[in-house]
Amino acid sequence: MPTDPARPTLLVAASTFPAEAGDGTPGFVLDLASALTDEYRVVVVAPMTRGARRHQWIGDVEVRRYRYFPARWQDLADGAIVDNLRADRTRWAQVPSFFLAMAAALVRERRRVQPDVALLHWIIPQGAVGRLVLGGLPRVVTTLGGDLYALRTPVLQAVKRAVVRNAAAVTCMSTDMARELARLGARDDQVHVVPMGVDLDPITRATATETRDLRRVLFVGRLVEKKGAVVLLDALDRVGARPERTVVVGDGPLRAALESRAGSGVTFVGAKGKDDLAAEYARAGIALYPSVPAANGDRDGLPVALLEAMAAGCAVVASAVPGIVDVVQDGENGLLVPPGDPAALATALERLLGDADLVRRLGAAAARTAQAHTVPAVADRYRSLLREARGV
Repeated sequence: MPTDPARPTLLVAASTFPAEAGDGTPGFVLDLASALTDEYRVVVVAPMTRGARRHQWIGDVEVRRYRYFPARWQDLADGAIVDNLRADRTRWAQVPSFFLAMAAALVRERRRVQPDVALLHWIIPQGAVGRLVLGGLPRVVTTLGGDLYALRTPVLQAVKRAVVRNAAAVTCMSTDMARELARLGARDDQVHVVPMGVDLDPITRATATETRDLRRVLFVGRLVEKKGAVVLLDALDRVGARPERTVVVGDGPLRAALESRAGSGVTFVGAKGKDDLAAEYARAGIALYPSVPAANGDRDGLPVALLEAMAAGCAVVASAVPGIVDVVQDGENGLLVPPGDPAALATALERLLGDADLVRRLGAAAARTAQAHTVPAVADRYRSLLREARGV
């Protein structure tokens, strides 16, 4: 696809990136990259994943992928890297070559496209590797939670401090994450709270065509410890009048154990592409986000899936954890419960199941809140940060 030589070039690096648009892989990096193509030639560097191509265009975004291990065993970046390492310790064998392959890919793309600025998603690994190999190229680094809250050995904390201090700007999902960045040495003028944005188009289409069942319950998230699906199942066991249907959207290492543990009326449907996921939001009256801190320190920043459910008009029940409490006000645009408390989650769910007017009121308020977190709104914030990083 031809490029406009008059536009500056933005080099984006990420370790989670869809093989194709809407394939079920979290698409927030692609959504943001696509929104920035009005101002930049955007080139994304990402690892190979199942079904991906080495070189492709997704809309106006050029994607360059690197191989990092023999194809038969190459799966470290299929999903969340930290969770994959916990699920199978043999994957640690892929880590050194993953870092080396990423470094080589970034050096190669810097020489090829001569970018004006870089946007590096996750402090570790992309931020760390970018600091080593991108020289004086201005860098904006984005932390999404796991890289900041987990990976807390003294060596990795030192790496994070070096990345943060040398970035032109660092974005994060919540005020709590901003405080964590300050503890790593970030200056106040470096840190910007900018959650990832919601793509409203598929949600708008779905809500116009789907029929909402106010007693239908939805959970969306990777099936890993921090998302709290175990708490969800424990809460459902405590609910007297069960929901009409509970749908669990997502995949991950805990799926088999959760399915065997779930009672009747709970359906696991796996990961969904954008349009199918939007339809699930539009059909549900209630969406649950029972996030908990994981044993390794990992925790959510501000789940994009929570914002998507709010944008679709679902009444949300979520854990009162940092990030989520920045957006959800208890009793106004959702309900908050203590993290890891299935009894409190069950009580909140029963309250909604017994009060259709409350479901409608909270859902309408949630949709209004989500308008501030759309992809265009978030892209505007990033445009300003990238211009400042370039000195223009």
